[in-house]
Amino acid sequence: MKNSMTTRLKDTTRYIKAAPWPYMTGLASLVLALGLCISGLISLDNENLYEAFIFGCWSGGWLVVALFSLADGVSRHREYKRIKAMFVRFGYSVRILEPLTRSRCQRDAALLAARETGHGDHAHTYFIGLGYRWYHILPDSVMRNPFSFLKPSFLRSSFMPGKKARA
Repeated sequence: MKNSMTTRLKDTTRYIKAAPWPYMTGLASLVLALGLCISGLISLDNENLYEAFIFGCWSGGWLVVALFSLADGVSRHREYKRIKAMFVRFGYSVRILEPLTRSRCQRDAALLAARETGHGDHAHTYFIGLGYRWYHILPDSVMRNPFSFLKPSFLRSSFMPGKKARA
C-alpha cells in the first residue's frame, strides 16, 4: 500500500517536472476563470445581465487557455517518455536534442529525460551552447511572429510531437 502511494507520488512529480510551465499556466488560468465565473454569478445575482455576460465570456476564454495548457503538459510528458526511451536505446546524441530546441517546454522535457538517463550535463551544456537561458520561455516561432499560435503547423507540433511520416 505504502509502496504504491510513493510510486504514484513519484509519477505525479515526474509528470509535473516534465512540463512545469504548461501546468503552472493551466493552474493560473483555471483560478482566473473560476474568479471571473464567480464575479459573473455575483453580477447575475445583482440582475446585471450585461456584466454577467462579459464575465462569463472572459471566464470561458480563460477556461479554454487552461485546457490547452493542460493538453500541452500531457503532450510534453509523452515527449519526455519518448526522449527518455531514445536516450536509453541510443545513448546521448545531439541529434535527439536538435528538434527539441524550439520551446522551453520541449527543452524541459528533454532535460528531465537526459537527467534521468545520466546525460543531464551534456544536454544542459548543449542548450546553453545554443544560447538558451532560464528566461527564454516563449517558443522561438512565437518570438518571431506572435500569431503563430494560430497556425495549424504550430498546433500540430505542440500537441502531436514525434517522428514525422515520410511523404
